[in-house]
Amino acid sequence: RLLHYYALIPSIAPKTIPSSTHIVLSSAAKTIDTSANMSKWDGAKMSQEDFMEKDTVLVLDEEDNVIGSESKRAAHEFLPHQPTGVLHRAFSAFIFDESTNELLLQQRASDKITFPSVWTNTCCSHPLHGMSPSEVDTPADVANGTVLGAKNAAIRKLEHELGIPPSEVSIDKFKFLTRLHYWAADTVTHGKKSPWGEHEIDYVLFYTVPNKSVLTIKPHPEEIDDIAWVTQEKLHEMMNDSSLLFSPWFRIIVNKWVTSENGWWQDLKVTMETDKFCDYGSIHRFDPPAEHMGGAGNAKAKFSDVGDSSKKQGAYGKIKIHKESKASQLFHLDEVWSAITLLYIKPLQSNLESEYVKETFNSSDLRFCDDILIKVSRSFAAVIRQLPPTLLVDVLIFYLVLRALDTVEDDMTAFESNDIKIGHLLEFHETALGDPNWSMDGVGEADEKKLLQEFPKCHAVFAAL
Repeated sequence: RLLHYYALIPSIAPKTIPSSTHIVLSSAAKTIDTSANMSKWDGAKMSQEDFMEKDTVLVLDEEDNVIGSESKRAAHEFLPHQPTGVLHRAFSAFIFDESTNELLLQQRASDKITFPSVWTNTCCSHPLHGMSPSEVDTPADVANGTVLGAKNAAIRKLEHELGIPPSEVSIDKFKFLTRLHYWAADTVTHGKKSPWGEHEIDYVLFYTVPNKSVLTIKPHPEEIDDIAWVTQEKLHEMMNDSSLLFSPWFRIIVNKWVTSENGWWQDLKVTMETDKFCDYGSIHRFDPPAEHMGGAGNAKAKFSDVGDSSKKQGAYGKIKIHKESKASQLFHLDEVWSAITLLYIKPLQSNLESEYVKETFNSSDLRFCDDILIKVSRSFAAVIRQLPPTLLVDVLIFYLVLRALDTVEDDMTAFESNDIKIGHLLEFHETALGDPNWSMDGVGEADEKKLLQEFPKCHAVFAAL
């Protein structure tokens, strides 16, 4: 209703909304474009506190539909009544120098309220209500890949944070690749009970320039402490440096897509000039690294429950699991002796550490495959690890493919009909093994669910066989 008033009374600006007000749009209000009635946003005249109180972010439902608005402050507060804040829209822009194949990074200013001093991608921020040109994208904009709203927001913030004039950035040269839904408490910089965090559906945008010299870069000192143009090798070196902090969203994007095997950065020409890596239909969902769990609202995993031993393959936690007490287990003397032998007397050695395996496969993707193998079947993992190095990874991936198929087959509630499920099974060799970005969400439980959610890592290893 308030937005209806904004459309009728030009003198009312977003800054008049109290920070505690959470505006929910009616179906009619969602269609109103109020951008022409809003005052001009001027980041140069605003403090960090001003941004928190006056910027009005786009509140979303889980499917990325705009359902309302909220002050930047209220959206980022991690509190008992909203452990992961308020879900809102964001963008992450990556600018590359084509001549050197370098990526421009920024280190967020130390006096930023959320995630201070962390290194991250070129520019990351939020589309806002009431901007001109509009920064609100519709489902149709996402479906056709235009997302002019997110791109307009990127141009606005590139000027504000890095001093890059809008005249040096062409909206048509941005490449929209995909969306990720993630959350993270700011516990690394603000402590375990941090009242701040991020909970966003993030639009990933790539942009290339023929040479970095075509850009005028004058970082805003209240936004940025430092910048760096880095190669892939330099980025890996920095991310392995424990003295440096990186934003959780950047780590997710880089590890899943940017520098993974056959990742987006491997061939920027293909990434920018084709739709090979474009995925407009999916919203990839991620819980944060363990160090970003918690916060003042004690937030826990939203999208996976990996490691929950009460949920196993087949019944998915819907039937009681038989358990024996520790005392009764000790009476199985043959099993106890076998366990002691394998653990202490003659432990099994994994051939995954062989030089052949190290030189042939991406270590990060292979580590995921090995870790998930142990979680879904410790006994098979022990056997597979003993195989000759030239055979080991083949069998490991073969087993994980079968386990993925088995997970789809066994889930009795995720699909509307058996015909739909059978269709997924019959097409698996073309989808999961043919598409490097294929994944499946909402199927299975615990570790098997995570296997399907992060299947591109398995595909990357499969593709290197």
